[in-house]
Amino acid sequence: MAPQIGSSGLSTRFSNRWHARRAAKARPAAGFVSQPEPRTIGSFARGRQLLAGNFLFAGHLVNAPDYMLWDIPPPNPAFIEETQGFAWLDDLASVGDTEARDRAQEWVFGWIDAYGNGRGEGWTPDLTGRRLIRWISHALFLMRGMSSDQSQRFFRSLGQQTLFLARRWRGATPGLPRFEALTGLIYAGFSLTGVNVHVEAAIQALARECTDQIDDQGGIPTRNPEELLEVFTLLNWAALTLRESDREPEPAHIEAINRIAPTLRALRHADGGLARFHGGGRGLDGRLDHALANSGVRAGVNEDLAMGYARLSAGRTSVIVDGAPPPVGNASANGHASTLAFELTSGRRPVIVNCGSGVQFGPEWHKAGRATPSHSVLGVTGMSSSRLSQPQVLDGIERTFLVQTPKQVPLERVVGVGTNGIVAAHDGYVATHGLTHMRKVELSVSGRELSGEDTLAAVSDADQEAFDTALDATSLQGVPFTVRFHLHPEVDATVDLGGTAISLALRSGEIWVFRFEGRGELMLQSSIYLEKSRLKPRKTKQVVLSGVAMDYATRIRWTLAKAQDTPTVLRDLETGDRAELPS
Repeated sequence: MAPQIGSSGLSTRFSNRWHARRAAKARPAAGFVSQPEPRTIGSFARGRQLLAGNFLFAGHLVNAPDYMLWDIPPPNPAFIEETQGFAWLDDLASVGDTEARDRAQEWVFGWIDAYGNGRGEGWTPDLTGRRLIRWISHALFLMRGMSSDQSQRFFRSLGQQTLFLARRWRGATPGLPRFEALTGLIYAGFSLTGVNVHVEAAIQALARECTDQIDDQGGIPTRNPEELLEVFTLLNWAALTLRESDREPEPAHIEAINRIAPTLRALRHADGGLARFHGGGRGLDGRLDHALANSGVRAGVNEDLAMGYARLSAGRTSVIVDGAPPPVGNASANGHASTLAFELTSGRRPVIVNCGSGVQFGPEWHKAGRATPSHSVLGVTGMSSSRLSQPQVLDGIERTFLVQTPKQVPLERVVGVGTNGIVAAHDGYVATHGLTHMRKVELSVSGRELSGEDTLAAVSDADQEAFDTALDATSLQGVPFTVRFHLHPEVDATVDLGGTAISLALRSGEIWVFRFEGRGELMLQSSIYLEKSRLKPRKTKQVVLSGVAMDYATRIRWTLAKAQDTPTVLRDLETGDRAELPS
């Protein structure tokens, strides 16, 4: 089924520009009624880099110490989005000295000069909401030392952007963009004089979005954990702003926060980072803990499926499995063919990972990162469990969507002798090969061993007929498949025991050993780790089990266990690679 595409990108851009120019003629704000405290956590290191003229946005580093931010030719649209959203203001504010304030003022007034007339980039509802939140949150930092004329220009621009948001928030794509637009409007409405008339409509609209976009599991349609964190953060900020203005948030707003908190806890690995699925990264260090603390929600981890993910944890080990159908339609623009893939973290060390989102490294990396071979899961060679559509235009941007996705993904929890686990399956290869992928993973109660079993089975008569056809196409050589286990770049892997095992050494000093049973070949191959804070993909390794399906049921078993001489508790002090400007 083809994805349901929204309104024409040309129409959306025309409406944004028309309302931006109208808003630029207004004079709606003269000062603050009240000012929320800064909610965001900036990076001191990134702030110092900005002052040195190192502009790292959307995976592109531009060294231009003598240039105004707005004079730098943007390498791609994502670079524009990051600069226009003003999240970098958090980083300059974290430095907080006179030089940082002067630079922040220079770039804010540079934006007003270049774009404040309603022309050019940045006049979309989501970016305007994001920008308003930063300008208002950091107003004390920004306004110190401003002249009277500068203050008037600053407030006038704030008012104009608020008026634009009041007219255009409905044009934001449902989901994170609309949450950004409405939160920005609420921030501005309670902070600036003369614009509170727009607040009530924004409060009610935010409550409706909570009902429409946050499901009973506390999840969102994209199933992107990092995006869920962003939505959660915005809802917290809006709720805090309302309460500081003696206004209680709507019940739907509070209920959404209460549903999301335990889901995010379930999606958090043992090292504090989020599981990396469907275009999401691990999240900025400390962002998740800060958001959970701000929410005031004391509920524990969601023990059922959390946004379609199953969590296993014991000792210092966490395992998170993608146990539901992938997103579809517009929500799948960054979705991945990752059904039944998992990640494993031991203490502070990620061990088994997915490659991640390659969106910032260009279209080819974006496409490659979404494919099944980029995930720690079984895949039929040459295919993904979900396929990509032909490129289509959504909101003026060319995108591809997931199609031919698994429809049935049954999952149940199992309790064994000294283990807890899940059994799940998906039908992503039934239409092409008649094969259902079944996966069982069990974690020992000590957290020292993960055992798994992957099966390809032709279940029904129709499936067996389809499998026979696929087998004939291989001249009865069998349907080839691979089971991949991508390793974090900081894991040192070596083939061991005459090629029958692979040892994984972590920087904490832990040693994990991978073994398998069944007909197959064990290899250690090159892989790639994609993360947003890097300028290019990082090289890493992957454990690969390869085999062929010759019968109506083909099974391969594997284990990943700590070596016997590895203690249960280690003092892990090494900080690892946390460079802000990595190569």
